Amino acid sequence: MKTAVSIPDLLFAEAERVARRLKLSRSRLYAVALESYVRAHEPSEVTKSLNRVYGRRKNRPDPAWDAIAAETLLRSKW
Repeated sequence: MKTAVSIPDLLFAEAERVARRLKLSRSRLYAVALESYVRAHEPSEVTKSLNRVYGRRKNRPDPAWDAIAAETLLRSKW
């Protein structure tokens, strides 16, 4: 599908340099970049990423933060 979008001049120039360096057409570079962005922001992908980070024992948040967060929520007016 063909489409037209507006992007800042500096971003366009940077994209052109990347496309040349990777030997990709501009269209291919934009398609690959957009696909990567869309996949990275799908809720299931975000959840998978967070699960990988917090699934490791050493990276789990400090339980003290849970207590602080709970106390803050109790004092907050919703």
